[in-house]
Order: sequence, then C-alpha cells, then structure tokens
Amino acid sequence: MKVLVADDDPQLVRALRITLSAHGYDVIAAPDGAAAIALAAKERPDIVMVDLGMPRLDGMQVIEALRGWTTAPIIVVSGRTGSADKVDALDAGADDFVTKPFQIDELLARLRALSRRAPASDDQPVVSFGDVRVDLSARAVTRDGALVHLTPTEWQILEVLVRHPGALVTRQALLKEIWGTEQVTDTGYLRLYLSQLRKKLEADPARPRHLLTEQGMGYRLVIDRP
Repeated sequence: MKVLVADDDPQLVRALRITLSAHGYDVIAAPDGAAAIALAAKERPDIVMVDLGMPRLDGMQVIEALRGWTTAPIIVVSGRTGSADKVDALDAGADDFVTKPFQIDELLARLRALSRRAPASDDQPVVSFGDVRVDLSARAVTRDGALVHLTPTEWQILEVLVRHPGALVTRQALLKEIWGTEQVTDTGYLRLYLSQLRKKLEADPARPRHLLTEQGMGYRLVIDRP
C-alpha cells in the first residue's frame, strides 16, 4: 500500500515515514503542494495524506487537483481545528480529517479503514429512493440519471445505510464500520459526511426525506416517505 505524505514539516514527515514503513506502508513524501500533485501523478499512490497549510499550493488546491483525475482516498492531517476547514476539505473531496497533534493508533486505524476497498459481489441489489439509484454491485450512484461523485468514505456510509434500509444504524456502528475501531469517537465527522450526502442526494438537504438523523442515536435510510 503506497501512501503519499504531503507536508512541509520535515520532522513530522520523517516520523510518519518511520512509523508507517514499520506497519508495512510504502511511504513517499512531498514538501509542498505542487510537488505533491506531480508526485501523485507519477507514483499513483493508494492513499494521500495532505496538510492544509503548505507552500506553493495549499492542501485545498491539492485536493481539488487530485479529485480531477483520481479517486484515491485523501486524508487531511492538519493543525487547523475549525469546523469550516473540515467542511471545506470534505467539500473539496477529502475523505477524512485528522487534527494535529494526533494519536498514531488512531491515524493507523483511519488508514486501514480507507485502504479497504473490496468491491461488492455481483448479486448485490440496486436500491432507489427519490430520484436516486444506488447500484451496490457497480458501486455507482446516479441522480435523475446523472452519475453522482461520492468520495470513498461517503460511499461507505451510504452503503451501510443502503444495506439496512429503514433500520436505525447507530453512530457507534457506523464509526466501527467506517474507521475500523471502537476507539474512534464521533467528533462531528458523521454529521459532516451526512450533510455532504444530503447535498448530493436529497432534493432539499435542509429537509431530508431519506437520509434521516435519529437524534442522539444514529441515522436511517428511508426508501419511501410521503
């Protein structure tokens, strides 16, 4: 598994190179945004880790550039803690956001979760709600016939909900399914991802009819709701 680390902090890059290599990852590094885009095009990494505050091109520009041609998972590792930065990064196409300083065990769990991209089997169903059609076998989502781009993490969340139509899926169950550990706590990530999914799939994201929040418990996909 090849990981591109894009960060202008040489000490952090060195620490990540040592740690990730010890866990079986092939690490390549770029010290700025422009170098990150060039290296990604040349090396085709399986996962990209990007800092937001980099010289030449910042992390947001890197995410937008990469999303023009690759669906490789992108995880933001940044010292910025504001929710606006997280929303902007997810809007640009990032799949996850880890705030510095971070626990290495949590980062490794996030990487393991992002690396799981096993295709669904051919006998998986096609589920429709509103003007949205979700094909689990093809791993494709269309809305009114047009293909909808979902980030890998958005797809994972939607897939879990689609596999349990009408049922309450708890926040803890989603966290474990998506990030692969019970140790990860919900610090607003699920709310942000559901907001992104509603923007892409609901006719009125402010008044969702299908991707519903059960306050204090979790989320539910409603196939038919008058």
